Amino acid sequence: QGRLFQTGSLRTTHPDGAAEIYFHGLIRPDEFQLFFIHVTNNSVRKYIMDKRIFIIHGWDGYPEEGWFPWLKQKLEKMGFEVFVPQLPDAGSPRIHKWVPALAEVVGTADENTYFVGHSMGCQTIARYLETLPEGVHVGGVVFVAGFFKHLTNLEDDPDVRETDAHWFGTPIDLEKVRLHLPKSVAIFSDDDPWVPLDNQDDFRDTLGSEIIIEHNKGHFSGGRDGTKALPIAFEKLLLIST
Repeated sequence: QGRLFQTGSLRTTHPDGAAEIYFHGLIRPDEFQLFFIHVTNNSVRKYIMDKRIFIIHGWDGYPEEGWFPWLKQKLEKMGFEVFVPQLPDAGSPRIHKWVPALAEVVGTADENTYFVGHSMGCQTIARYLETLPEGVHVGGVVFVAGFFKHLTNLEDDPDVRETDAHWFGTPIDLEKVRLHLPKSVAIFSDDDPWVPLDNQDDFRDTLGSEIIIEHNKGHFSGGRDGTKALPIAFEKLLLIST
């Protein structure tokens, strides 16, 4: 636990112009850790910090859904470059469409590449990581309401059943995913109607994720649950990006 604050600033010059640089840190009882900077001039910023974050929606999701705009704005104020892509056919998501779409948006992944996934977006990120070449590492992932085991209380609809069978019937090598993922946090709610808490096992035991269980947050959905902000995701992302 700690307190986030802005500790100072300075002004610098560069061939592309001047810039104000703001330093942000986390203060705890026994230490201070400087972990991020915000630069007002984007041309100068790229020489100092070049961390990208991709926020990936879930089944039937979209970029403006729920807490995504809030998180995007918070991260951009901290100096991150943030992308919230619309994945194809969100109402009937398929691995062979979503994973290549994410790969195209990301381009070249490296240790300055971070992800936040919601629901099926978590599986999409993991399946994307599974495709990376040996030796490539991303910076980290924050998973929100992710799953690999099973879902519950799904609608009795042919397309829903087909989508469920498609994702759970397609194998994923989580050990391989872990090779590309040095840091991760998995956030769950104790009353999620679709993602039972036993889904945390794969994240903790195989991916090595820190597990966070929130109270009474449902599926962290903007519409159903009214989740318009998600501070825990913001805080954890800042911490794993140090």
